[in-house]
Amino acid sequence: MSETTGTDTPYTALGFYHKISQLRADTWNALKRDLGKLIHLKDDAQARNLVKAVDIKLTRLEIIEDYHAFPSKEDFRHLWHLFNRQEYSLLEKVVKRLVRALISESYRRRQVDLSETDADAEDLETSDALAQLRRGHPTSNSSSQPYFEVLIVDAMSLQEEEVVREAFHNLRRPEDKFVYDVVTVRSFEDALIAILVNPNIQACLIRYEFPYKSKYNLSALRNYLEGLSEVELENKSEAERSILLSSMVREIRPEIDQFLVTSGDVEVTASKDIRHFNRIFYRETDYIEQHHTILRAIDNRFRTPFFDALREYSRKPTGVFHAMPISRGKSITRSHWAGQMIDFYGINIFLAETSATSGGLDSLLQPYGPIKKAQEYAARAFGSRQSFFVTNGTSTANKIVVQALIKPRDIVLVDRDCHKSHHYGMVLSGAHVAYLDSYPLNDYSMYGAVPLREIKKTLLEYKRSGQLHKVKMLLLTNCTFDGVVYNVRRVMEECLAIKPDLVFLWDEAWFAFATFNPTYRPRTAMHAARHLRDRYQSEEYAAEYAAWKADFDQLDPDDDATWLERPLMPDPEVVRVRTYATHSTHKTLTSLRQGSMIHVYDQDFRQKVEAPFHEAYMTHTSTSPNYQILASLDVGRMQAEMEGFELVHSQVEAALSLREQLYTNPLLNKYFEVLKNSDLVPAEFRQSGVETYYDPNAGWNKMEEAWAQDEFVVDPTRITISIGKTGIDGDAFKNDYLMNQYGIQINKTSRNTVLFMTNIGTTRGAIAYLLDVLIKLAKSFDRRWEESSRPERKIIEHQVKSLLHDLPPLPDFSRFHDAFRPHVSDGTPDGDIRRAYFLSYDEENTEYLRFDNGELQRAIMEGRDVVSASFVIPYPPGFPVLVPGQVVSEEILYFLQALDVTEIHGYRPELGLIVFTEDALLATSEGAD
Repeated sequence: MSETTGTDTPYTALGFYHKISQLRADTWNALKRDLGKLIHLKDDAQARNLVKAVDIKLTRLEIIEDYHAFPSKEDFRHLWHLFNRQEYSLLEKVVKRLVRALISESYRRRQVDLSETDADAEDLETSDALAQLRRGHPTSNSSSQPYFEVLIVDAMSLQEEEVVREAFHNLRRPEDKFVYDVVTVRSFEDALIAILVNPNIQACLIRYEFPYKSKYNLSALRNYLEGLSEVELENKSEAERSILLSSMVREIRPEIDQFLVTSGDVEVTASKDIRHFNRIFYRETDYIEQHHTILRAIDNRFRTPFFDALREYSRKPTGVFHAMPISRGKSITRSHWAGQMIDFYGINIFLAETSATSGGLDSLLQPYGPIKKAQEYAARAFGSRQSFFVTNGTSTANKIVVQALIKPRDIVLVDRDCHKSHHYGMVLSGAHVAYLDSYPLNDYSMYGAVPLREIKKTLLEYKRSGQLHKVKMLLLTNCTFDGVVYNVRRVMEECLAIKPDLVFLWDEAWFAFATFNPTYRPRTAMHAARHLRDRYQSEEYAAEYAAWKADFDQLDPDDDATWLERPLMPDPEVVRVRTYATHSTHKTLTSLRQGSMIHVYDQDFRQKVEAPFHEAYMTHTSTSPNYQILASLDVGRMQAEMEGFELVHSQVEAALSLREQLYTNPLLNKYFEVLKNSDLVPAEFRQSGVETYYDPNAGWNKMEEAWAQDEFVVDPTRITISIGKTGIDGDAFKNDYLMNQYGIQINKTSRNTVLFMTNIGTTRGAIAYLLDVLIKLAKSFDRRWEESSRPERKIIEHQVKSLLHDLPPLPDFSRFHDAFRPHVSDGTPDGDIRRAYFLSYDEENTEYLRFDNGELQRAIMEGRDVVSASFVIPYPPGFPVLVPGQVVSEEILYFLQALDVTEIHGYRPELGLIVFTEDALLATSEGAD
């Protein structure tokens, strides 16, 4: 395949799959337009050019459609037949029919016959369009069979492919719960290409012998095939080759159900490592058994145990003699005034409203039935050992995990600019907190993430002070609000080399979707934990560790460089993988608001954590959880397993399209600058050297390279735009321009940036609307400048300078006051945040100092340690600049003075900052002594 860029369809470089579905749709539409022009042309030269263009597009589409069931290979032979016979008018009609079928997705509901008459085709397409509209209507109750495709890997001839495809077609029955079509490929590489570019594939049959190389050259595979040679693969046995392919399919798309069809010694094959196959079949002719096995496997993922139970409950006639008048809708249906709730929500939500835990339902606090099964399915989907549903948000999920694992006086290393729930969780648990500083991005008034070197250095401080045994947990945010993502696997591995039983809590509130994309998944907590556990139990790792240890032992253990300047490896004999992740499912996947999950991959969970986890869960979970939220979590998991790959892929495509336009449009560039990888991740943390994922000629080919190598990467679905050139600060831009003028909602701003987040619901139309709005705003800024007087232009220039250059440097965490440092003599940085928090409850221990009149500054100049008695959280940036017990440094004070935001939690302008009195600090210090 070529790596060139076409004029009417961007990224004809099929070697990169990130925009393949947009490329597919745009190329079909361009082909339809070309044919429409061609059949009306009189000029021979123009006609020849269009014929050539049609030829190129047909060739390009044939490559793409080789990996899809519709249009089929037979359909494409028909297209080429018409093209070669120069029957362009008929070809245009057939292409129009194909495009309509692809857009309406009618091929999912019926077999599309390209030989139909125009009248028959239009009648069927009209019927399909009406059915599609009804399915989209809130009151629709469609019973349409979900559609999927089965990939068959075998070196078959075209005739054999048709026989197999027809055999499976003939097994379809109206009573089947699902309907599927068949995609056939003939090589190892083609199988991997197919699962990357075709999201409809839900099952894979691997049959017999097949070659390694594809006839195409797709660079999208280079990261997955690294270290694998054609010679090596060809020398493997049939079973070994099939098992290797299965493991790679599992790594790229773990949700796909896999089946092995072998003609060899099936008993010997079954005794090998075939853990990724659902089942083995002997020879290919047992189509009926294969058909039913595939449908049963799909149904296992399609089930929604709790949602199904709740729907069944809602249909039961019951007498309600417990709390909740709204249960079964009784208090609403009998009301003369509140009927509008039923008009708005519909009756089902009330029929399903109950606090019952029997009658087919379940208890969230002690699940035994459908909730238990739904949580087990969630663990399967997200790759955890245990998963738990939370109905009051990830703030609560975080507190549950911390309470379950942390006892008073345990030391926790915490990302200082993490979500406020973690800071309050530290207060509740009584942890001694050691705050870690993220690298600052002063030009944009935001932080990045905590460098691994900083984490290792802090762990070494505790090791050398003899306090390492008290360090229990490392708590980090992955990914940050602005999209900075850790190399999770590397962080865990190197930290475990220093403390082999360290517990990791990864706050992945904004990263739940990442599990369902092969580029993102390796940087998720659950995937990294599973990978490390398997790695540490292997003989290969034991040998690798022994060689590393022999070299490491030759170095000076007291020299920081020994630990900080090289990768570290944990001892497989003592290491324990103990990893927790919290997901705001409702933020990036389908769930009602406050639907969250806790995922666990902890080798010691059963022995050490299960009982305290249950108690923590009981502490923070309502005895009357919202069943609608639980049902939505169940459905959201099912959707993620069945079509998460497709939805996340579309989300990435939408984000890349938006970024591309913002990169290349001169008018938009004039006022809006999209922050690239190099803007958000300093060079020292980009081992790949990749500055931007985007290349005008090759597209987005560098993204995988960065995600495979770099310490930090940027999630491209978070589009942070610097707006300093507009002279308008982030808060005003968000409210006065985006929301009030155009109804565009965003979550986060900094002083000079705004953040646009795409999600699995973002459409190409939404991207187009946002671009249209930004272009209108850019034109309005042009007009503002043109129509401004000289003094007005001076004001604009001053505002731009203020936002681009007059930015206060972001302050690091100062220190805890010695009164709240339990290990002062050891020189370690942790502080007793709980002690400081509750000390402030007595008014005589605190006072207010203002900094707008110089009162607080004078106290610092006189040598007083001014210590905050509360959390001080400005919005933006939205994290605590001060926590209870922290000394107010000159840098922090300067930052607070320079802020031009109106919302600062913990600060009362009329009174000032609440701080501890000197007497209170003295008494606390003496009490500690």
